[in-house]
Amino acid sequence: MKPKMLTAILVGGAIMLGLGAGASAQTPEVKIGFLAPRSGIFTQLGTDMVDGFQMYLDEHKGMLGGAKVKFIVEDDQGKPDVDVTKAKKLILQDKVDMLVGAVLASSAYALAPVSTAEKMLYIGTVSTADDLAQRQISKYPYLVLSGWVPSQPNHPLGQWACDQGYKKIVAISADYAFGYEQMGGFQQTFEDCGGKIIQKIWVPLGTKDFGPYIPSMKADADAIFTMMVGPMSLQFPKQFRASGNKKPIVGGGTSYDEFALPFMGDEVIGDVSALQYSAAIETPENEAFVKNYRAKYGKVPSYYSESNYAAAKWIDLTLAKHGGKYPGPIEFINTMKTIKINAPRGPVSLDPETKSPIQNIYIKKVEKKKMFGYGKDELWNTVIKTYPAVSQFWTYDKAKFLAQPVYSRDFPPCKYCE
Repeated sequence: MKPKMLTAILVGGAIMLGLGAGASAQTPEVKIGFLAPRSGIFTQLGTDMVDGFQMYLDEHKGMLGGAKVKFIVEDDQGKPDVDVTKAKKLILQDKVDMLVGAVLASSAYALAPVSTAEKMLYIGTVSTADDLAQRQISKYPYLVLSGWVPSQPNHPLGQWACDQGYKKIVAISADYAFGYEQMGGFQQTFEDCGGKIIQKIWVPLGTKDFGPYIPSMKADADAIFTMMVGPMSLQFPKQFRASGNKKPIVGGGTSYDEFALPFMGDEVIGDVSALQYSAAIETPENEAFVKNYRAKYGKVPSYYSESNYAAAKWIDLTLAKHGGKYPGPIEFINTMKTIKINAPRGPVSLDPETKSPIQNIYIKKVEKKKMFGYGKDELWNTVIKTYPAVSQFWTYDKAKFLAQPVYSRDFPPCKYCE
């Protein structure tokens, strides 16, 4: 081979290699570590979480904000100690840029210190806890609660129940942090407007048989407040109605979420709950989301699905502001605070101080009907009232609210219990 020809080939090859390297460098990669139960009693919740996030990724060809996403899912089994173990694996071994997900409130309390210690962005899409976004937020600079705060939907629900004329309510709830915070939010607003919680019943997480608890409920209550999660959501209303009790039920949103609704019967028709999402929201954005999700996964999306779909959108828009390059956790959060997204659940923004969402809260009533062109009657959470732009502090003065204790098993106290 002649020297001039060899030189031309070598130069051409170098140019081609250079172009290849340049093209690769122009497409940044972001690694997202995703925690969700893939086994255990909360498996279906984890499936909905992963499916929601994955659907947004698929719609955007695996890209968020111009970055190629490496999506690494770890099975946390719905257990806080496993969350911590898997989070450390994702951070130290997989070198992820951010953590997303988990389910239980106790997991949020467990993961927040990990995010601080490792200087790792953690976006709680489902896993959430009141005090992390209230009195403790200054300790956790890398934490964002993008989905909700547990008491947030139940402040409006307590007011709504009062407006219906209910005076006395018996409350029954899962016995853990999320249950305390959900019940606390409902109790505070219900009693502030003149109602009385006359009995509190706490049942162990994962309870299947409510037989020992239902007969003990006080007969003079006007209604029942219930807050259940996972399979508990299916069992309580079924057993409550089977006992012959016809009292109205108002519930925390997870008690009647769309993950459970298709497996419920006519016994739940008329039951009311509150949450930031319903699959029956009649907007073009939500109708498209429901139809696309159902076509892809063969079921109606739950709040677990929507929360993670919306989080993926938020990450997408935030990364886009940085040209697809992950800027580090603090700068990412600062940018995220400036972005108001239009999610299937409606408009959502972050409170710049607490990094928790400001969003619509929907009062929902279970009805059997046709929606969105589907041909058969099904159970849907029909929206009967919308409270717009609700923050975690409801209508309370923030300073006064924070001066009281966090909602717990004993606060607010059951001053009307006998």
